[in-house]
Amino acid sequence: MGRVRDIRFCTRAAATALIGLFAACSLPAAARADGRQAGAQARRGAAGVETDDMKLPPGEMPGLVMRYAVDRATLNRMFPVEYSEARRNRMKEFYGEWRQALAAMNFDAMNQEDKVDYLLLLNHLAYEERRLDLEAKNAEEALPLMPFARAIVGLEEARRRMEKVDPQKAAALLTDLGKQIAATRQGVEAGLRPEGKAPGGVAPIKVKKTVANRAVALINGLRNTLRSWAGFYNGYDPLFTWWVDVPYRSADRALQDYVAFLRERVLGLRPEPAEAAAAPAAGRGAGAEQAGGAAAGARGGRAAVTQAEPGSSADIIGDPIGHDALMAELAHEMIPYTPEELIAIADKEFEWCENEMKKAARRLGYGDDWMKALEYVKNLYVEPGRQADLIRELALEAIRFLDEHDLITIPPLARESWRIEMMSPERQLVNPFFTGGEVISVSYPTNTMTQEQKMMSMRGNNIHFARATVFHELIPGHHLAGFMTARYRTYRSLFSTSFWGEGWPLYWEMFLYDTDFPRSPENRIGMLFWRMHRCARIIFSLNFHLEKMTPQECIDFLVKRVGHEPENAIGEVRRSFGGGYGPLYQAAYMVGGLQFRALHRELVESGKMSNRAFHDAVMRENSMPVEMLRALLTNQRLTRDYKPSWRFYEVK
Repeated sequence: MGRVRDIRFCTRAAATALIGLFAACSLPAAARADGRQAGAQARRGAAGVETDDMKLPPGEMPGLVMRYAVDRATLNRMFPVEYSEARRNRMKEFYGEWRQALAAMNFDAMNQEDKVDYLLLLNHLAYEERRLDLEAKNAEEALPLMPFARAIVGLEEARRRMEKVDPQKAAALLTDLGKQIAATRQGVEAGLRPEGKAPGGVAPIKVKKTVANRAVALINGLRNTLRSWAGFYNGYDPLFTWWVDVPYRSADRALQDYVAFLRERVLGLRPEPAEAAAAPAAGRGAGAEQAGGAAAGARGGRAAVTQAEPGSSADIIGDPIGHDALMAELAHEMIPYTPEELIAIADKEFEWCENEMKKAARRLGYGDDWMKALEYVKNLYVEPGRQADLIRELALEAIRFLDEHDLITIPPLARESWRIEMMSPERQLVNPFFTGGEVISVSYPTNTMTQEQKMMSMRGNNIHFARATVFHELIPGHHLAGFMTARYRTYRSLFSTSFWGEGWPLYWEMFLYDTDFPRSPENRIGMLFWRMHRCARIIFSLNFHLEKMTPQECIDFLVKRVGHEPENAIGEVRRSFGGGYGPLYQAAYMVGGLQFRALHRELVESGKMSNRAFHDAVMRENSMPVEMLRALLTNQRLTRDYKPSWRFYEVK
């Protein structure tokens, strides 16, 4: 059959699985799909997809989404090296096949759920294709710093194609690789000199810090790729070991030294500890397949991972993506606004927060000086050893409030399954506040911190700040959302977005602020601090990616305009630009929250739904761009060429 995709078989299997998995989740159409395709005659279409199996009755998109996700994961395992041109070409072909297959489906005959899933998958394909182009562009920008990359990728891909290796030629290639690394390093050194000269007529290589930071991550990934390649043969093929062992070790050391040079001389970072920089020697049991799977190195983030120091922001470099790339990200999230419009929204919301802060400050006797009132609130922290008790009390208080006001259904297992862990001092350098889900990870100083660090951590995680974050992390926020999305329409995890995932808990911060949940001005200041913080995240993160703010300017903004402790502000900015989050992640909190708020206004405040019915409905549709959730809940008319247009916030 070659590369024929047996979508018929997968659809039957997926539908069978869906019968049990989604029976309690209102997916009868998916259950009915079982057996419906039995005996169907598959024909291979022009794109290599069995198009007859795409002509499905209404209600069978869930099975296709699951099939797509499985096939995509298979290809990502097959082509694990992000830099690889072969991988990009194969993924482009794959996305094109699915795009053609979707075009052949009868959209008008679908029910509303299927139409939404169809549009979500189509939007996903368009985004993945754009990402491939961006990936190629980023790699090309870094290529002058790693001209040896294609040779390393070529070795690994030849191995994966099961081509016979020539040990003598491989040894020669690795020897040349070491020379190429040395020559590149000389060029970079020349580019660092004011006169831009190097001995031997080596051409200087000028490079931006952000590109060098990206190159460090990619080269670390290439080093893993080379280790995977060598580890496959070493000790198994005695001739390979005889020829390659010494050249491989030399090339690996050259890559390690070159990365250290880029980090220290170009990026200005302190040396890594020897144990962090060292890579195990190639050999049997080196985990070739596993290492190959991690060979992308920078997959999921462009920035290199660097070692954080308390009080220092030197390691925060990031990788600004620019206006056009931000617009592409917003298109994927179905947000019909420009970055500049979102910054204007954040400015407007920030002004509202300041006015509310002044009201609370007046009640506390500080007049309009809300910063003084904030300082007073920050010093209302619990003594060492009491933070976990505080978190438990605050979590139960929020759950009681939700129950008493009949705001949302909380399954019994969700009530009993959340837990508390304390965050390590090292992790607090990147996450100075709480993180949550089924386990809420609590920031609070330990005995290993300095006096100054202890005070900043306690002040930054005081009673009233904590009161505004515990329900964000647990119930009805991240824990409840995670509990429900693991049980309802799980196939939609492919379309997961931070605008839903972070917007939902932020929406509850807004919602509860408007109720009698905050009982004192101190409570209100605690809630307003985080709301201002989320406004600030939009402002500083988007301006950074527009190259209008530096990391240090972002830190100063958080300290001077929001009232963050300096150490916490550094950790927040480090987290934002360290490579583990997408460029819109920090903007997603407030923007997603505003989307949910607008949808609540449309459906609940209009009298069409109760609070409980609305919140329960959101929980049962799983994560997706909020615009498409709106289309589901309002039964909006959808067309195949649907374009996002929901202006959920007026920018004036």
